[in-house]
Amino acid sequence: MMKPNRIVISGYYGFGNTGDEAMLTAIVEALYERNPAVHITVISGDPQATKRMHGVHSVSRLHFPNIFQALLRCDLLLSGGGSLLQDVTSRRSLYYYLSIMRLARALRKKVFLYAQGIGPLHSPKARRTVCDVLNHVTAITVRDEASAQLLREIGVTRPVTVTADAVLAMHPADPGIGRLLLQRYGSGGVAPKVGVSVRYWGNETGYLTEMARTLDELRRKTGCELIFLPMQYPEDMRAAAVVASQMREPATVLREPYTTAEMMGIIGALDLVVGIRLHALIFAALMRVPFIGISYDPKVDSFLATLGKKPICRINEICPAVLVPAAAAALAGGGLTAKERERIAELAKLSESTAEAALTLLETEE
Repeated sequence: MMKPNRIVISGYYGFGNTGDEAMLTAIVEALYERNPAVHITVISGDPQATKRMHGVHSVSRLHFPNIFQALLRCDLLLSGGGSLLQDVTSRRSLYYYLSIMRLARALRKKVFLYAQGIGPLHSPKARRTVCDVLNHVTAITVRDEASAQLLREIGVTRPVTVTADAVLAMHPADPGIGRLLLQRYGSGGVAPKVGVSVRYWGNETGYLTEMARTLDELRRKTGCELIFLPMQYPEDMRAAAVVASQMREPATVLREPYTTAEMMGIIGALDLVVGIRLHALIFAALMRVPFIGISYDPKVDSFLATLGKKPICRINEICPAVLVPAAAAALAGGGLTAKERERIAELAKLSESTAEAALTLLETEE
């Protein structure tokens, strides 16, 4: 009997970020659906939580002897998904993920970039290093055309395949679960429900005050129920509490961490999502809920562009005059357009193809 193929997955896992955990869920599910015998090890910030949530073997991202052993035994390293290769939030994390790829290649292992979002890359050194490492990996898939263009700009000559975010391959969750979870907070009735995703971002904290003023106006105009979604727990909950404390109208701050299925169910029970976090928007698309994106990073713009949409504004431009009419129109519109639904279905198929490409790589010679 042949031993199962061993895959190591490297990414921003084990930190309570709903979007990143959803990507890991999607990748693991897609791999197991196509090859139930595959053995998966995830490099994680919280190995025990990763084992419990995803049913995989896991090693600490800070324990390099265990990482070395996992890579030594594996057949393939998957790097992704998400925005791992960027130097905005932390240059240290950029070089960390590149070092994992370099180690895998030094051990003569195949390396597959899994639906990554690339950039921003501002530092010339960062651009050179990313180019050097990626020109020696086995295969590259990115989740949007902007990422592919950036790789070409910095000199990556390896073929780059544009796919879609890993989460878009997931099956939608049950909105009934979301309604039950929202009932714990007294949510109910016939008023339209608007989910709001906020976060802290660099020095742009003043926008939280403007968001409070804007949401007050949105509730007065539409009579909607406002529900803050903690996509990164507990950081987003704290940011939401700041906004809610400055509002004159009532709003609900969800104060618990949720699994991927639970958060998708909650979003599926809403009538509209106003999102800063990328995966709040992606969850809304997956659950076929109308959404409005606010840009704080090019990855938000890139995702919206794949659906023929644009952000309503940048994070430092939020105001009632911009957001309220757009949200009111979206609530009155009755759902996603047929064109948007068709495009989301196309992206789902693209996303599914990424797992197939990764597993095919196991069967081929370099």
